[in-house]
Amino acid sequence: MAQKPPANTVEMRDLFLLDPDIVFLNHGSFGATPKPVFKEYQSWQRKLENQPVQFLGYELGDRLSEVRSLLGRRYHTHPDNVVLIPNVTFGVNIVTRSLDLVPGDEVLTTNHEYGACLNTLKFICQEKEADLIQQRIPLSASTSDELLEHFWKRVTDKTKLIFLSHITSPTAMKLPVEVICQRARERSVLSMVDGAHAPGQIDLALDHIGADFYVGNFHKWMLAPKGSAFLYVRGECQDLIEPLIVSWGWDPDWEWASGNRFQDKLRWYGTIDPAAYLSVPAAYKFMDDYRWDEVRVACHSLLLDGLNRIHDITEMPFVYPLDERFIQQMAIAPLPELKDHRQLQKTLWEKYKIEIPIIAWDGGHYIRLSIQGYNTLNDIEILLSALEDLIPVNRK
Repeated sequence: MAQKPPANTVEMRDLFLLDPDIVFLNHGSFGATPKPVFKEYQSWQRKLENQPVQFLGYELGDRLSEVRSLLGRRYHTHPDNVVLIPNVTFGVNIVTRSLDLVPGDEVLTTNHEYGACLNTLKFICQEKEADLIQQRIPLSASTSDELLEHFWKRVTDKTKLIFLSHITSPTAMKLPVEVICQRARERSVLSMVDGAHAPGQIDLALDHIGADFYVGNFHKWMLAPKGSAFLYVRGECQDLIEPLIVSWGWDPDWEWASGNRFQDKLRWYGTIDPAAYLSVPAAYKFMDDYRWDEVRVACHSLLLDGLNRIHDITEMPFVYPLDERFIQQMAIAPLPELKDHRQLQKTLWEKYKIEIPIIAWDGGHYIRLSIQGYNTLNDIEILLSALEDLIPVNRK
């Protein structure tokens, strides 16, 4: 099929299932799936229900292998290094519960991490009597080297695991994961990267990044259905990993064992609906058909326009350089100190039908703006008009 022209117009919005009456500027939370991809998703569900035993028992292993082969090509790694999982939090639990932490060990992370993953680290550290260290990285850091040095100064001889986001959730900032993972390897420290927001926003070369463990979502910026994600484990670390849920694959004599223990232990954890996993190729096809590299550039440009115009309203300084070293299709803008940031978010939704998060983080208030291919300049105009009305009323 010939490539379609890239679009960042109302017509692109028609390709998504989103309610046309809302201004959706929160793609970063759960994503949104295009109609052709969702149709493929439903097709896989129908195939499953048509002959469940044949599909799950005899066909699924090969189908999943095909998806992993695609991921190997796209993400520049061997397919056996990747397993399909429901979401990033699931993968973080697999890895952290597998590690042999002992009392006094340190897990080092940042103050920019996603709450569910941070809770996982807290739980494991409490259970193993290890110490969780959240190193503060200021938004004022203006270079990747400065970000690196702020983080690395907290590494000690007790550091056993480094955990950080590729693109952070509360602050939407890209962190220098490649050089951090390289330094960690030199110090014999394990590294895990939360890539929930990376696939679809940036190109990935997993072996080059150098993380021992990398988890990423397909259901956010990759446009796949909810419940599709991946866990990458570097070959030398695969023996460390145990299944979060013990099922048939744990038995090496399992009837459908592939001979790869890492794959077998993690690819089957009971009866599930695998349709979201199997729809990932359709998401790639959609992005290829619509020349998504060009769409991403247009989204970045619209994001910068929105940030600059929010700045004109709030007169608050930018929190980081507005270029692709730090941000892709999602960013935060500071807001004046608010009486109640939750009320502002609620009013934006209830009065203006704008879906966008207002975040309280590190003592400040921020609005997080996500721009995907379906967003238009009109979406930004509606947001700006609402902020002009609401911010003076909601300031402390």
